[in-house]
Amino acid sequence: MEYTDLKVLRELRDWRLQGRKAMLATVVSTWGSSPRPVGSQLALRDDGRMVGSVSGGCIEDDLLFNYVGAKSSTWAQQTTPLKVRYGIDAEEAHRFGLPCGGTLELLLEFDPASADLQMLVSTLEAGYLVCRTVSISDGKASSALSSKPDELHFDGKTLRHTLGPDYRMLIIGAGMLAEYLATMALFNGFRVTVCDPRAEHIGSWSVNGVRIVTEMPDDAVIEFRPDRRTCIVALSHDPKLDDLALLEALHSEAFYVGAIGSRSNTANRRDRLITYFGESEESLTRLRGPIGIYIGSKTPSEIAVSVMAEILAVKNGVTLPEALSVAAMKAQ
Repeated sequence: MEYTDLKVLRELRDWRLQGRKAMLATVVSTWGSSPRPVGSQLALRDDGRMVGSVSGGCIEDDLLFNYVGAKSSTWAQQTTPLKVRYGIDAEEAHRFGLPCGGTLELLLEFDPASADLQMLVSTLEAGYLVCRTVSISDGKASSALSSKPDELHFDGKTLRHTLGPDYRMLIIGAGMLAEYLATMALFNGFRVTVCDPRAEHIGSWSVNGVRIVTEMPDDAVIEFRPDRRTCIVALSHDPKLDDLALLEALHSEAFYVGAIGSRSNTANRRDRLITYFGESEESLTRLRGPIGIYIGSKTPSEIAVSVMAEILAVKNGVTLPEALSVAAMKAQ
């Protein structure tokens, strides 16, 4: 689950604790092209306030009209979950802004129990993976800890939606590149931590919303407890800092482990890790470097775009062609 979806659940919880009527919409299936993936959520309050997204905007407008604006809305009195489908034909798909004749199906839950939402949000905020199950016949929901991420499952009778903690990024080194990368990570829904034991570097940090730690990087990685929703990026250019962090990160579940550096610096790093720290070519398979995709970047901001694009591609399961790697392009 991404940050936006956790924000949706927090807002919905708060509304329900305040006694407000509210609806939760979840994308449960799509056909063809769809502006938002399965699992995307939107919460809509009885006064029209909404948070989250299930499309590019037109479907949100229709949900708002049917839930709040319609003079004789049946949704306002609905108690059990309701399935709705948009884009059944090309004309409707065009009207709702669905590209290429796409179709999506939503499950609408009306007035989810505040106690259930409170428990769900608290568990997610504690960093656990949770499977939320909703019965379509009566709307009752339950949550249980899950051992692994799973795809949303909806068979028309039961919804099972595995929700996980936020994606996280640990950056080693607090320079200008780190500030640009942290900013991009934040607006892409990552919780960001920056580690740098050098007071002269961490003292000039200027990006809000980032957790700062000043312990040694290997200790920071251990304390971070990397999981499959974690990426670790070494940007300090100091082998004493970057290498220590990478040694711990490579043997974690982090989905992305990489370090900044030229092709020669990258080769030297690999040699150090093999010669002095007992690593092997096999154990270094997961180590990315030089990081980023090749876009001809020169400035810290452009390099951050390159690195963030690669991280998002790996997160989203996209296999990038070798021709896009920085090393391959610069070798030409």
